[in-house]
Amino acid sequence: MRREHRVLEDPSYDAVCFHAQQCAEKLLKAFLHTHDIYFPRTHDIGELLMLALPVRPEWSALVPRYKFLTDFAVDSRYPGESAFKEEADEAVEACEELRKIVLREFRDLDQLRLG
Repeated sequence: MRREHRVLEDPSYDAVCFHAQQCAEKLLKAFLHTHDIYFPRTHDIGELLMLALPVRPEWSALVPRYKFLTDFAVDSRYPGESAFKEEADEAVEACEELRKIVLREFRDLDQLRLG
């Protein structure tokens, strides 16, 4: 995602958006798995965030901000659908923000286990 986002000549904004969505999805699924929360086969970022609410109820406020990433799970990989630079910029920013939130949770969990 980051590498393609930095490309100056003929960047693939579709790839940037797809990888941003995939990063967010995998992070959320790892979080759910760590907390023994079942999740169905889905690419829906909003749904995955909602499943985390028993552990992190405050994450309900994150759904409106990050659910748009879901659109890039499948659509951006097929002809006829293309992302633009503005969408890629927003997807990268959202992915980076969500990544910080989830990774902070993992660090806190590690500290509890080790502490």
